[in-house]
Amino acid sequence: MSRKRIVILGGGTGGTMTANRLRRRFDLDEAEIHVVDRDDRHVYQPGLLFVPFGLTEARAIVRARRAQLRDGIVFHEAEIAGIELDREEVVLAGGEVIPYDALVVASGARLQPEETEGLTGPGWNERVFTFYTPEGAEALHAALARFEGGRIVVNLVDMPIKCPVAPLEFAFLADWHLRERGLRSRTELAYVTPLDGAFTKPAASAHLAGLLAEKEIELVTEFNAGEVDGGGGTLTSYDGRALDFDLLVTVPLHGGAPFLGSAPGLTDALGFVPTDKGTLRTAAQPNVFALGDATDLPTSKAGSVTHFQAEILSENIVRFLAGRELEQGFDGHANCFIETGFHKALLIDFNYDTEPLPGRFPGAFGLPLLRESRLNHLGKLAFEWVYWHALLPGHDIPGIGPAMPTRGKEIPVHAGARSTR
Repeated sequence: MSRKRIVILGGGTGGTMTANRLRRRFDLDEAEIHVVDRDDRHVYQPGLLFVPFGLTEARAIVRARRAQLRDGIVFHEAEIAGIELDREEVVLAGGEVIPYDALVVASGARLQPEETEGLTGPGWNERVFTFYTPEGAEALHAALARFEGGRIVVNLVDMPIKCPVAPLEFAFLADWHLRERGLRSRTELAYVTPLDGAFTKPAASAHLAGLLAEKEIELVTEFNAGEVDGGGGTLTSYDGRALDFDLLVTVPLHGGAPFLGSAPGLTDALGFVPTDKGTLRTAAQPNVFALGDATDLPTSKAGSVTHFQAEILSENIVRFLAGRELEQGFDGHANCFIETGFHKALLIDFNYDTEPLPGRFPGAFGLPLLRESRLNHLGKLAFEWVYWHALLPGHDIPGIGPAMPTRGKEIPVHAGARSTR
């Protein structure tokens, strides 16, 4: 095989994992691997949740992108001006052109707070915050330290968002944080969502709604946020409902990276990349693949999903460059730790077709599913080490593959009966 060039757009979770896995698969004389990103800051995004509560600092969860890439991978710190699909080239803002034999879109999702009227107006980063950026999480930490009671509204503007359970986790941790400070009796907490329940998956949604009720967190559903009055402390939906707040914690609209729009047919109306559910090849061109938050796939935009996708994607790029048939290997597998406060967490595991089920993960002697436990909380804390030292470098995790396991789960057989595998 003549020397090939693989270009990866994005040096976040998906781009880094894919680059490192491919570097392990190809000798230097077989393939060049290039990663392009506009900055050299790799953020451990699950850690952002803990910053507002003083459980970590933003600087502790940010590292250099270059340092996460294996030797032999070329890193370009540059803005991307455009993609020429017909010419198989990526154009950088400085004018440099990078040809490719295979292209991987791993550009993630972009926050778009400016798309909601008033959100970035008066009160932004004063009484209206998002913890989805290091800067926003730090500003929210300062605001919570000053908070002495009132009404906190946690709102996700619309789906899809990165880590769909994160705003729920924030509500649970806020309840715990306020109780620890003796402020819970002086605070109203509301979780406000455009969904018709607490979560997208019905089984988990019912369980999480029960936890919200148990913790006296008001659940407001089918609320499509249309306008924010940060100065007056009001969040208004498109149907005219208004919610007052002293502190608004928002998850803004998400969209795809703007430069993707330079390539006709690459993205949908939201800027995400239509991608084959099994192979992770895009609809735009046979040699263009995508993974992670950049895709339109009907599964969570979460780090675990990106990890499982990276295994399939790297294999399929090897197959594509060798002229072999692609593997229909990704089943939508996702698993998420959900912090619930008081040093406990839930764990859910699901895929395109299977709802979160009770049982254990990844097998009969693993972590408990759909049940609060201290073990799951410790698992979430331990995951940061695994992320930096195993997942990003492209190592396999023993016993955990891209396909959702059924071992250890209570699989419904028929009404009134269950089977544990």
